[in-house]
Amino acid sequence: MPVVFVHGVPDTHRVWRPVLQRINRADVLAVSLPGFGSPLPAGFGATKEEYVAWLTTSLEALPQPIDLAGHDWGSLLVVRVASTRPDLVRSWIGGAAPVSSDYVWHRAAQGWQTPQVGESMMAALDQSAACRFLIDNGVPESQANETAQYLDPVMKDCILKLYRSAKNVFAEWEAGLTQIRSPGLVIWGEDDPFAEPRFADRMGEQTSARRVVRLSNCGHWWQCQRPDETAEALVQHWRSLPG
Repeated sequence: MPVVFVHGVPDTHRVWRPVLQRINRADVLAVSLPGFGSPLPAGFGATKEEYVAWLTTSLEALPQPIDLAGHDWGSLLVVRVASTRPDLVRSWIGGAAPVSSDYVWHRAAQGWQTPQVGESMMAALDQSAACRFLIDNGVPESQANETAQYLDPVMKDCILKLYRSAKNVFAEWEAGLTQIRSPGLVIWGEDDPFAEPRFADRMGEQTSARRVVRLSNCGHWWQCQRPDETAEALVQHWRSLPG
């Protein structure tokens, strides 16, 4: 059965490379969400529900059940699919994105959700600024440079549309977490500036996850900052599953 890795914002599938190099699985697929370094389907509006539908359709085309792994927005999509289509999912891994009604969107997200303000922010976010932001948040320079190359007008527009569709996502999706039946693993950086680590424990409780891993001296991008520990946690999780 395959494992599918789903990235967040403002990444592409390449963000998972350090982890993929450390796990011994041949059945791996790292996807890029539409508009994130990949083409946009005709008529795709880049809303949260359209991304859920896109991921669900992508998984339906693969052998099932599937092991899912997501970070940031990828994590939100992973747990949403695990709750709405449990037949597709054998296990899931996620983190760096709460699904909790008491979470308040971080400052950048609030700006993106505001008309005109978001457009101005994106206009100022050129490749150099994006690279500096990622490096300042612990992403290695080589990866930061690579990620920033894909932050084009299409991705910027998708980010604005996604976040504006998700102002109430926590209230809308939180109840669904109780419908998750597949075993889960939550991974979080103790120094995540966008979501406090207490939300890791909260997600573990909400989803009845088997394990919560909180990485010390680690920020938001744990798969980049701590690839060894991340890969080890993933492998241990999969080994614990039946079959």
